[in-house]
Amino acid sequence: MHRSISYDVAIIGGGPAGLGAATALGRSRRSVLVIDSGEPRNAPAEHAHNVFTREGTPPRELLVLGRHDTDPYDVTHLDDRVTGAQHQEEGLSVTVASGREITARRLILATGVIDELPDVPGLADHWGTQVLHCPYCHGWEVRDRRIVVLATTPMAGHQAFLFGHLARDLTVVGPAVDEIEEESRRQLESLGYQLISTSVDHIESEEGRLVGVALTDGSTLPADAVTVAPRSVARAELFLDLGGELEEHPMGGLIIPSDPLTGRTPVDRVWAAGNVRDIAAIVGQSHADGVRIGAVVNADLVMEDAVRAAG
Repeated sequence: MHRSISYDVAIIGGGPAGLGAATALGRSRRSVLVIDSGEPRNAPAEHAHNVFTREGTPPRELLVLGRHDTDPYDVTHLDDRVTGAQHQEEGLSVTVASGREITARRLILATGVIDELPDVPGLADHWGTQVLHCPYCHGWEVRDRRIVVLATTPMAGHQAFLFGHLARDLTVVGPAVDEIEEESRRQLESLGYQLISTSVDHIESEEGRLVGVALTDGSTLPADAVTVAPRSVARAELFLDLGGELEEHPMGGLIIPSDPLTGRTPVDRVWAAGNVRDIAAIVGQSHADGVRIGAVVNADLVMEDAVRAAG
C-alpha cells in the first residue's frame, strides 16, 4: 500500500456539494483532497437547470467547470473509489481502490444518493430523460405533454399537483392512489386529472422513446413522460464503516444524519453535505450546502489550532 501525505480535509464525492466545499476550504488556505468515483446522480440527464449563470449546462460539463474553480487553490483531485476508513489519533485515514491510504484531519461526505426505482420493466431505461421525479429539474421540458404519475407511494399526490400544473394531460396510476389523502384525491379530480388504482405492468417504448404505460388489466395509457418517486438511499458505506447509522428522510429514503445548520454528523470529525443529507436538494442547493459545510469545517479547524496553541 502506498501512503500519501496528510491533508487538512478529505472530501468524498466530487459533485456540486463536494466541489463547493473544496472551493470554500481551498480559499481558506486548507489542503484538500477530493476523491470521486465518477458516478454523478444526474448523469442520465441531458442538462442541469436552476443553476446560477449556467442554466441548461450538461451535468458533466458543470463538474469540469467546478473542478477548474479549484485550480488556484491547494485542492487535489483523485479519480478513485474509497474502500474503507478508520479513525486515527488526530484524524482519519481513508483507503482507495488503487491502494493508496490518505490521512486527513477532517472528512466531508458528499457522496450523494442512489435512486432506487420501482421494479417496473422498462422504467429504468428512460430514467433521467422521460422518467422523471423533479418538476424543477425537468418540468419545463415536458410542459404541455401527456404525463403519467406512477403512484407507488403517497408522495404521488404531491407530484401530481406539481406536474399537473405543467401538463397538457395528467393521469395518476398505481395501487398507492388509494393511499393519497382523500381531500387531495378530491382536489386532483376537480382539476381534471384521472386517478386509476390499477397496477402498472411495464413501460412501452418505440424506437428508444417512451410512448405509454401498460397496465395489468391489458390497457395502455399513452404518455410522453412518466414521473415516479424513487427511494433515495445515501451512498454511506464509509459512514457505516466509521460506526454511523442512517436515518429516514421525511420524504422517504435513507440519509446520513447531521446537524441542519453545520452538517456535523454523530461521527467524530465527519461532516455531510448535499444530497447525502437532503435527498430533495437540487444542483444549486447542493453546491450552496457544500460551500457552507466547507466554511464550517474550516472554522472548526481554526478553533482546534487556537486551542492547541494556547496549550
